[in-house]
Amino acid sequence: MADDDDLFKALADPTRRLILDGLAERDGQSLFEICARLATRHGLAISRQGVSQHLAVLETAGLVRSRREGRYKFHDLDTGPLDGIVTRWIRPHTPEGTS
Repeated sequence: MADDDDLFKALADPTRRLILDGLAERDGQSLFEICARLATRHGLAISRQGVSQHLAVLETAGLVRSRREGRYKFHDLDTGPLDGIVTRWIRPHTPEGTS
């Protein structure tokens, strides 16, 4: 299980956030599809190896799951790890004057 440091590290990089945005729009993308999206939609000239390294960081943080189907590897978004950081600092609202 990833810790919060891994999660925040993964989210700190703008390229990784673009990858997550793409997977949020459509799960199950291959490395080729992710690279093509980054190049065409965002004008990022990043190598397949570079994207693979970003995906590895996202997998370590638990934000991306990969699965193999035959020769192909597909990547899916997993928002589960975000639940912990979303609720980490949120407290139930209590009316003023009560504790």
